[in-house]
Amino acid sequence: MKIDPSTPPNTDEGATIRAAIYRTIFSRRDVRGQFLPDPLPDDVLARLLTAAHFAPSVGFMQPWSFLLVRDPAVKRQVHDAFLQANAEAALLFEEQRQDLYRRLKLEGILEAPLNLCVTCDRDRAGPVVLGRTHSKAMDLYSTVCAVQNLWLAARAEGVGVGWVSIFHKAALREILGLPLRIIPVAYLCLGYVSHFRDRPDLEAAGWRERLPLEQLVYLDHWGETGGEATADLRDQLRQEQQNATQQP
Repeated sequence: MKIDPSTPPNTDEGATIRAAIYRTIFSRRDVRGQFLPDPLPDDVLARLLTAAHFAPSVGFMQPWSFLLVRDPAVKRQVHDAFLQANAEAALLFEEQRQDLYRRLKLEGILEAPLNLCVTCDRDRAGPVVLGRTHSKAMDLYSTVCAVQNLWLAARAEGVGVGWVSIFHKAALREILGLPLRIIPVAYLCLGYVSHFRDRPDLEAAGWRERLPLEQLVYLDHWGETGGEATADLRDQLRQEQQNATQQP
């Protein structure tokens, strides 16, 4: 897939590209339960991994690697590790929330035709990395950028992605045979789906609501709303959030 990076944004082609990008962002979902059994073709998977590999990375260190999990036996081990951690997690919430938590479907490990562990090699670029000298976690943040790239590319391809985060890291490391220096950042479930939901699952289930964006934007100092200086911007933020919610 070749894209001309010089396409002006104020042309019809630029507007089409811009609309497609925003639609992909606003319709992205964390998929847990709509996976179809059809395997992902290699050309589609190659495009998704390439999109991930072209993510921004601090110091251009590219700390990510991609461990594909297709073996049903390995998936079952990962699923068992999830079940253990998930039972522990439920007990951390108040009783009423526990009931709702246990009704939520929080993974598609066995249903998804492909599982993918995205990892971070913290030593890949050596002990001193441009841009990581004063913020050691920038390699982890860079890896998360790769996850987001893959997720958005997958949505554009009609492929569902679900991020499973409820694990003991040591259990996942042992199952997948990860060296100590390799950090498992994201365990993803990938596959074609029967449909994408209109709203995020947790929002639809009443777990949490999307926060109003205009309440999260400050000016110059933390907590300073900017008053009249940002009034028009806040109106625009409200309108754009409403538009995004109404995306087809």
